Amino acid sequence: MSLKEQITEDMKAAMRAKDMERLGTIRLLTAAMKQKEVDERIELDDAAVIAVIDKMVKQRKDSITAFEQGGRADLAAKEAAELTVLQAYLPARLSAEEVAAEVKAIVAEIGAKGPGDMGKVMGAVKARLAGKADMGQVSAAVKAALAG
Repeated sequence: MSLKEQITEDMKAAMRAKDMERLGTIRLLTAAMKQKEVDERIELDDAAVIAVIDKMVKQRKDSITAFEQGGRADLAAKEAAELTVLQAYLPARLSAEEVAAEVKAIVAEIGAKGPGDMGKVMGAVKARLAGKADMGQVSAAVKAALAG
């Protein structure tokens, strides 16, 4: 079963269980997936669905930070609940050590010498680690690998 089909089945289950918070979040996700399909005139595969979920997770984390700074704990809690639902669809994340090892291997494959090769390395890393690691963490690992 593809990730897209799994999300649809989970939406049906949430409807049956009358779990309105979960249902609302899954509907937001399906709307974002449909929007991407319409905009780009493509059928999303699992990697593209994970990219959509990653984007939504990042938005939720940014919103939680902004709401907490603004003293809106109620809105931060709502965003945190959505974040929990979304993260359930992401594959297991790599640890910092695993990310660093992958980055070092890619730097060696490409033959990158210094910070000027950051773009080439990030392109290869994004292709290999998409959905498996937080790209902010990956970027820091690439900078460290190219600096040292």
